[in-house]
Amino acid sequence: MIKPPFTLDSARQKVQLAEDVWNSRNPEKVSLAYTPGSEWRNRDIFLTGRAAIEAFLTAKWQRELHYKLRKELWAYSDNRIAVRFEYEWQHTETGQWMRSYGNENWEFNEDGLMARRYASINDLAIDPADLRIATKPEA
Repeated sequence: MIKPPFTLDSARQKVQLAEDVWNSRNPEKVSLAYTPGSEWRNRDIFLTGRAAIEAFLTAKWQRELHYKLRKELWAYSDNRIAVRFEYEWQHTETGQWMRSYGNENWEFNEDGLMARRYASINDLAIDPADLRIATKPEA
């Protein structure tokens, strides 16, 4: 487990680990990176705790097909990391491909678990020919 205080190298590693676990699309596995009482803001949704995080991610990945994410370290300090990200996905109901952009602010406890995650996210409809991250499934 990578614990604070963060260095440039450890912050980059933490961001890469987060990208990898989110790309697993395994809600239970992702939730284990957070404290039991972790506080989230995801767009206009506020959550507290691993069970809420797991339920949120389960619903998210049921409607966001072929989800693929990239994260980039933006800044870090003692126990905080800021990232920018983008991900691509296909909407289950419309079939429309989307690219979502955003920023996250993370705060970690002394054990390296994320205690707070605040995410601001915007969506952009894209043509499948413009995919940069996700892979369009073969028909």
